[in-house]
Amino acid sequence: MRRWAKWLAAAVVALLLLVLAGALALPYLVDTPRIQAYIATAAAQALGRPVRFSAVSFRVVPLPAMELRNLEVADDPKFGTAPFLKLDTGRVRLKLWPLLRGQIELGDIVLEKPFITIIQGADGRLNIATLGAPAEPRQPGKPSRPGTGTSSAGAVAVSRVRVDDGVLVFVARGKGETVSQYRLEDLDLALTGSGPQIAFTGDARLQPGSVKLTLRDGLVAMAAARSLTEASMRGKVSVDGGDLGPLAAASIGPTPALGGAVKGTLTLGGTVGAPTATGDVEVAKLTATQTNPQCPEPKRRTLTIPTVKMNVGWQEPRLTSRPLTATIDSGTVTTQLTVTLDQGVRVQLGDLGIKALPLERVLVDFLCQGYAITGPLDLTGGLSFAVADVLNTLSGPGQLRAGPGKVVGSQALALIGSVVRVGGAVSSILSADLPSRVFESPLEFDSITGTYTLTNGVAVTRDLLYASRAMKVAIAGDYSVPTSRMNLDMVITHSRGEIRAKVTGTTASPSIRVSPASILRDVDPEKAQKGIQDLLKRFGR
Repeated sequence: MRRWAKWLAAAVVALLLLVLAGALALPYLVDTPRIQAYIATAAAQALGRPVRFSAVSFRVVPLPAMELRNLEVADDPKFGTAPFLKLDTGRVRLKLWPLLRGQIELGDIVLEKPFITIIQGADGRLNIATLGAPAEPRQPGKPSRPGTGTSSAGAVAVSRVRVDDGVLVFVARGKGETVSQYRLEDLDLALTGSGPQIAFTGDARLQPGSVKLTLRDGLVAMAAARSLTEASMRGKVSVDGGDLGPLAAASIGPTPALGGAVKGTLTLGGTVGAPTATGDVEVAKLTATQTNPQCPEPKRRTLTIPTVKMNVGWQEPRLTSRPLTATIDSGTVTTQLTVTLDQGVRVQLGDLGIKALPLERVLVDFLCQGYAITGPLDLTGGLSFAVADVLNTLSGPGQLRAGPGKVVGSQALALIGSVVRVGGAVSSILSADLPSRVFESPLEFDSITGTYTLTNGVAVTRDLLYASRAMKVAIAGDYSVPTSRMNLDMVITHSRGEIRAKVTGTTASPSIRVSPASILRDVDPEKAQKGIQDLLKRFGR
């Protein structure tokens, strides 16, 4: 028994020595220049792009592999002369048993810290659309020399490609300029399989913003595709980011500065060139911060929305959320969101519904509006605007009800006060017995109701009604959001009379013209004439 054990041990040792000797001899047995030419030709034919590298070396451990240095894959010439992919070191592993028999068969390909650039042109085409297309007609290959293998470059098959710590840059170009640019950093990606289906998994961080992306169960089907971009795909991607502020700033601009943590899971579909995504995304503690000169100290104000939930869908060039829901204190906002990225960013809020939104949080604490009111807001309607010019593109209908609450904005109080003071002066002279104090600061109201239509930043209303115990104010006319210009007809009705006024100018400097007829309707004409003369004399002093 011991004799057989000794023979078995000796055989194992001999086999190990043989394998070790073979491994040590491989660098001398392998025709490195031939393999270098083979890899370059095989890669170029597989990618449809010229492939270059400065040097090749052979490694034995841990597995036989060729190391490629300063590797570059050319881009489609229509997108420029910079390389599509470049890296300092790449490894192409060679299958050991075929190599010992003098044949070359490629195993795994490992790309360490590659830099990949994907470009979308102004016409929507991607530079990866021509990947896999034949670069040049194949020349008949020379017969392989003994010991160098017989596989042709065109028959190359790779079972696995791994990307370690890569960077992928996506650049969207307009007409002659870069519209947007995003980066995937710390990219670890594994592609397995060949032929009709390629499976993929990976992890990356989307920059700016350091949003972590995790890809799972990915599959690209090449069977019926004429090019890589036409290949169908599916998979799942998890999104997890502690602060979406930098990403939002890159997408929609730096003001207001947005922040918040984002998390969600999306299902991928569509094709490689036109991917789609659907799923649920939640933003926790969404903040909007801006510096407003008209605010008292502090000038820098932040509005916090505790929760935003979206059921999102993406199909280029459109992002939708059906629905989007948000909460502020006891108030809720629901809408059907559509963001269109074609020729600028445009936002549409359909089926907009606001319930019990605390106006003080928005108009007073955040915006410091001169026409601010407090109280809950209920609103239905819709809204759309272009992100590049929000105020001048605001459009949509609406119906609102606010209150009970208070008018606290200084400009609103001054406007109502001016109308009442002018009308009150005339009324008191004519013994119309208008109360001396029609309003107080802040001015309490029961409700504000009405409908409006916004068109390119101009709001038009015919039935806006302010109601309180002291008076009612009916307003009809138009108001320009970007310029604050007004052209309003105002009727103030109180228990002992009525004042009609025309309000023009701007909110900061309104012009008020009170109609004497609205005050003098029930007054004797001779008495009215004498009263007006007395009023004019008083103003002339």
